Amino acid sequence: MKFAFIVYDDLTLLDFSGIYDPITRLKSMFFIKDLQYDVCALKETVRSFEGLELKPNKVNNNLSEYDYVFLPGGNGIMSLLNDNDFLTWIRSISSNTTMTAVCGGTLLLGAAGLLNGKRATTHPMLMNFLNKYTDKVSDMRIVEDGNIITARGVTASIDLGLYLCEKIAGIEVRTKIQKQMDYLAYNG
Repeated sequence: MKFAFIVYDDLTLLDFSGIYDPITRLKSMFFIKDLQYDVCALKETVRSFEGLELKPNKVNNNLSEYDYVFLPGGNGIMSLLNDNDFLTWIRSISSNTTMTAVCGGTLLLGAAGLLNGKRATTHPMLMNFLNKYTDKVSDMRIVEDGNIITARGVTASIDLGLYLCEKIAGIEVRTKIQKQMDYLAYNG
């Protein structure tokens, strides 16, 4: 199983790390030994909105080889919504891949044309923007529609990570990861 975590300049760090932590625990806690994951970007170094420098281990790589691709949100989405190179890269994701996003990352899926006819959610302050890409906007914390799974704002990335852990490895594994993280808010 292979995960791609997309990063870009001005992403919100918790959007990224909130899902990265529980997903990578699938491997570090020995639940899925053959789990592979990459941090992917279109350039060799990106800087989060908070100023942290991130160095992806894959640059401008083929996203169609992944089982799951994750897009975080952040202020950087504003320039990416019209960035043809970035959107073409996102469109290269295989239709067999599960595409996941939190917060403004959902808008990136929409700008790439991947939300047509799909239910989706995003940060409450971005709901009106999401209407541009789908007429099935939901205010639920996590929304799954076919191969698209979206989550609301920032802290929902932790919930999305745990949701995916349960989807992939079952509720018992999700519960163990959640307990190890000492995260009590998610109820499934």
